[in-house]
Amino acid sequence: MIREHMRIAAIDLGTNSFHMVIVEESSGKGIVEIDRVKDMICIGRGSISTKMLNEDAMDAGVATLKRFVLLASRHGVSIDNIIAFATSAIREARNKDIFLQKVLDETGLHVKVISGPEEAEFIYYGVRNAVTFTEKPDLLFDIGGGSVEFIIADNCHVHLLESRKIGVARMLERFITTDPISKHELNLLDQFFCAELHSSVEKARELKVHRAIASSGTAQNIARMIRFLTGRDSEVVLNNSSFSRKEFQKLYRQVIGLSASERSKLTGLDEKRVDLIIPGLILIDVIFRLFKLREIVISDYALREGMVIHHLAQHGPGSSSTTSCQVDIRRESIMELAYRCHWDKAHSSHIAMLCLQLFDELQPLHDFDATDRELLEYAALLHNIGTFISISAHHKHSQYIIINGELRGFTPLEITIIANIARYHRKSSPSEKHELYAQLKPRHRKTVDMLAAILRIANGLDRGHRCAISSIHAEIDREQINFCLESRDEPDIEIWAACRMKSLLESVTGRTIAFRFLGGQ
Repeated sequence: MIREHMRIAAIDLGTNSFHMVIVEESSGKGIVEIDRVKDMICIGRGSISTKMLNEDAMDAGVATLKRFVLLASRHGVSIDNIIAFATSAIREARNKDIFLQKVLDETGLHVKVISGPEEAEFIYYGVRNAVTFTEKPDLLFDIGGGSVEFIIADNCHVHLLESRKIGVARMLERFITTDPISKHELNLLDQFFCAELHSSVEKARELKVHRAIASSGTAQNIARMIRFLTGRDSEVVLNNSSFSRKEFQKLYRQVIGLSASERSKLTGLDEKRVDLIIPGLILIDVIFRLFKLREIVISDYALREGMVIHHLAQHGPGSSSTTSCQVDIRRESIMELAYRCHWDKAHSSHIAMLCLQLFDELQPLHDFDATDRELLEYAALLHNIGTFISISAHHKHSQYIIINGELRGFTPLEITIIANIARYHRKSSPSEKHELYAQLKPRHRKTVDMLAAILRIANGLDRGHRCAISSIHAEIDREQINFCLESRDEPDIEIWAACRMKSLLESVTGRTIAFRFLGGQ
């Protein structure tokens, strides 16, 4: 039976860590994350060579899963709506059935052991709902403890699904005995990675892949360390952020020769990845080199999010997210955030429509492109969500919510631009005294200035929330812009409000602005 609301939890029983995400899907609002938790119990420690899970690791795993089930129940998720998948270490263990039965007996969880290709497929479902694909194929890779999954995909097709037994815990156990790592062991590991990646590299070369998308804790931790090293720690989100080969090499050279005790003091390095980071760095160095990549983009979504998306596509309300072509995750993410903040849909949608008309009419005065137009629309849709916190200073609250709203499919820069446009839809104009505006480069400030100026006019033109203005035409000369308005009613209040909001647009265009009512439809 299809329900209007569904809450589910997805648990990923990985080699290094167990993760759980809890989400709710409802018609209209899409998928909203409720909670997430992880525990780095390292169930695969020592089992990669012996193919046996040890008793202590199994007991720790069961204890963690008990806590996960309890947390899920407190969020209103029944045991029947918890999906749990086990990956590399557990699927290879000869005593996995003993562990899985113990989990079932003590928690009620039915854990499904998935194959490497299945794991790659679920990772693909997750990543493509966090990062926007294009017509050009990208390499996706997910660095686990026991295995690394490689996917090559574009916005409509999957060209490769592979799982290789080269996870960081497996490589640490198999190759690394020295601290710091010796030159000999580093070369052995480098050569092993090169041999394992041969078929993926050949496929990527055939498809002309130049960009990679990385998921998993190892990749995220490396991205975070690069952020601190390059002074970009002020960025809030990792998702859709990227690092170049040059930035990575700087981190690699700094870290690879350090001992474990020296690495433990590094800013941004997770204390439980002090040893695992070494094979992780070597693998990413090989990936950069062999695939001839320009950059690596980070995805916050991976296996467990893919589990959720696939499950909801089969059992939940709303439409499927696992169809052949990628959904518009940017718009979907914007709408999810808007609904979470109980937005005024009619007003905000009307403002967005007016903004797009104004953008198009003013095209002779600016050189902005389709992406800028898209960011303006999204800022307009979200400009008033700050009222969810308080009416007073809601433009500032809107900025804060957008920055921290975990929007998917956007780069950190794009999120900052959207947040700034929304922040300046009322009250003060953009100012370098404001931190989030000041951190932008001059060309991006120019974008915010123009798009915020357009949003201010559009906001004024729906001052009474009547959605009265149906269309706008701009008559532009060297000294003036006349906006000719069509409306179903006399737009006196709208023109009065727009006149009060026009100074920023007058400043950025160097023209005076006037409004004229042409009549109704």
